[in-house]
Amino acid sequence: MEKRCLWAQSNTLMQAYHDKEWCKPSKDDRYIFEMLTLEGAQAGLSWNIVLSKRQAYLEAFRNFDIAYCAQLTDESLVSIKENYGVIKHGTKIASVRSNAQAILSLQKEWGSFADYLWSFTNREIIDNKWSNDAQLPAQSPLSVQLSKELKKRGFKFVGPVTTYSFMQAIGMVNDHIETCICRT
Repeated sequence: MEKRCLWAQSNTLMQAYHDKEWCKPSKDDRYIFEMLTLEGAQAGLSWNIVLSKRQAYLEAFRNFDIAYCAQLTDESLVSIKENYGVIKHGTKIASVRSNAQAILSLQKEWGSFADYLWSFTNREIIDNKWSNDAQLPAQSPLSVQLSKELKKRGFKFVGPVTTYSFMQAIGMVNDHIETCICRT
C-alpha cells in the first residue's frame, strides 16, 4: 500500500490534491491567487469541503483571473454568493477582490506576486523532513512574518495558520513526511 501523509488518506479528492499539487513549487501568479483564495476560504472549515467547491470557485472567479477579480463590484460579489456553490461567507468572498487588488499592486512593484512571496525564502524551498504527521506545525515564524507583511499590504484572511497552509499549497514549504510517496 502506498504511504501518504495522513491528512490526505480520507478520499480520492484529497489524495489527488496531495499527490499532484501540495508542496509542489509554483511561480504562477494565477495559481498562487487560486490557492490564496481557497486557503482563505478554508478558515474554520475542512480542506475537503473547500476542495469539493473548487470548481464553483473557478467558475465564479473566471479561473481566478486577477484583473477580473480586482474589478468585481459589490453587486457581483453578492451575485457570486447567491448563484455559485462557493462558501457563503460574505467577507471571505469580498476578500477575493481585495486580495486581487493587492496582488496587482505587488505585481507593479515586484514584477510578479510569486517573486514577492518567494523573496521570503530567498527563492528556496523550505524542505522539512518530518518523520510523522504529528510533527507538522500549524504555523512557523516565517508564516507569522509573511502574514504580517501581507496584512500590511491589504490582504485579508491571511493569518499565520492560513499563511502556513498557503506556503505549503504553493510549495514554498515541503512538509511531506519522510515515508510519503511524494518524497520518492
